Amino acid sequence: MSAPQSFTPIPHIDIHRAGDRLKTRVAWLDSKHSFSFGQHYDPDNTHHGLLLVNNDDIVSPGQGFETHPHRDMEIVTWVTKGSLVHQDSIGHSGVIYPGLAQRMSAGKGIMHSEKNDSWRLTGDAHQVPVRFVQMWVVPDTPGIDPGYEQVEIEDELLRGGLVPVASGMKKHDGESAIRINQKSAALHVARLQPGRPITVPEAPFLHVFVAQGTVQMEEVGELYEGDAVRLSSSGGQRIQSFEHAEVLIWEMHSRLGQ
Repeated sequence: MSAPQSFTPIPHIDIHRAGDRLKTRVAWLDSKHSFSFGQHYDPDNTHHGLLLVNNDDIVSPGQGFETHPHRDMEIVTWVTKGSLVHQDSIGHSGVIYPGLAQRMSAGKGIMHSEKNDSWRLTGDAHQVPVRFVQMWVVPDTPGIDPGYEQVEIEDELLRGGLVPVASGMKKHDGESAIRINQKSAALHVARLQPGRPITVPEAPFLHVFVAQGTVQMEEVGELYEGDAVRLSSSGGQRIQSFEHAEVLIWEMHSRLGQ
């Protein structure tokens, strides 16, 4: 019997504009989905690599997602504006804000809630919406014990460059801010400064998301806030900005079902 062959995707760059995303809007939530999510299903747009969810959410003050379950998913939340209160069934609670890396491993089952902290844990009430990007990747092993981790990385981001924020890859041991239970994936974040470009890692699957501002990407051109680029068997492109901008880049060395 011959050895199984690894899958090598055909080199490809696919641009997805912010305005083309699937949308969920209710009184307290403005959510834009890069992939099929909830009631929105498109069989041709379910994931890229190991990334199943890339939701760009704006939640009104005093509102949010009530307690709900998750299972067998690595969930990374990145706040770009305001602050978000997290509480879960394994005893964790805290406030997530810009510059704080947060990961929740759903494992064999967890309940949690996420709300805009307009009531303030300290100080006066406010009326500031919270905007955050929530990303889900599949874990290596199902049924693990659920877990939670958050780390402040504001200082690293201010130095510029591409910062490994969440990773399960061996090459990021001791480097990434938080660890995820997926050895083939890593999330990098960069706060771009004028005149200081970054270089996209090389990988079989890459997902570049412009969280804030406008950037220029080699082989792609201009990208605006909310735009995304899905790359297969690619990488090495330079990204730069002439203003302050922020990009989220998933580096993935496997795909769902591989």
